[in-house]
Amino acid sequence: MAKEDKVRTTDFRKMKKEGRKITMLTAYDYNTARIQDEAGVDSILIGDSLGMVMLGYENTLPVTIDEILHHTKAVVRGTKRALVIADMPFMSFQVSPEKTVENAGRFLKEGGATAVKLEGGREVLPQTRALMAAGIPVLGHLGLTPQSIHQMGGFKVQGKVLAQAEKLVEDAKLLEEAGVFGIVLECIPAPLAEKVSQSLSVPTIGIGAGKGCDGQVLVAHDLLGLSGDFSPRFVRRYADLGEEMQKAFSRYLSEVRSGEFPGEKESFSMDEETLKKIYG
Repeated sequence: MAKEDKVRTTDFRKMKKEGRKITMLTAYDYNTARIQDEAGVDSILIGDSLGMVMLGYENTLPVTIDEILHHTKAVVRGTKRALVIADMPFMSFQVSPEKTVENAGRFLKEGGATAVKLEGGREVLPQTRALMAAGIPVLGHLGLTPQSIHQMGGFKVQGKVLAQAEKLVEDAKLLEEAGVFGIVLECIPAPLAEKVSQSLSVPTIGIGAGKGCDGQVLVAHDLLGLSGDFSPRFVRRYADLGEEMQKAFSRYLSEVRSGEFPGEKESFSMDEETLKKIYG
């Protein structure tokens, strides 16, 4: 696929078949999306993780449809090539298939996204089928599903016991049959994720699920070092922009207080004749 070609949901299955790893990152604003897109990322997810990294919530549960929609619009404006996926927040799809379609439609119609992401397995099959019937592409999400952290007892690795593993494999197949174009696998043992990936014709996108997945996704703030001391085991930091930003802000404060900024270079001049007329 040429760098300038628009990525479609149908390309995901093609990339899996050809053995090309799918790249996905989160973004929540225009400039981050623009830079990711120019770098050649295949897909950008406006995750409900924005509640934690952008809005300061303790978890993803308080995130609203309007908040995801607001950030989706910004990301779409910064994107030319990457496939844009909007995350459906807590209680935007749990009520009914009809309500799910209505809410998801806003992300495509108003936000400009191409697809939505839905957490859950067999329990969201009616919603998934309804979305597919309405022409709304769906990315599934299994394993650690952050919107269910209270039910799961916190942020814990899923699928370590036999019953959990078997259910996850079955749910993945059910989601595939329902028509999803891919499935995010979060925080599950690498061998299990590899088994799931091999059993499906649609690709898996891993986050804390090992290299056996067909692609990978990370929260951009985590890989850039913008999440403070929070650094899950599955994150690799590719930069420490948090430290660099602190240095830059501290230098700015120091130079303002000392009178060093702004200098002549950052100031505008005026001719002497006009200046005399102004001040007499």
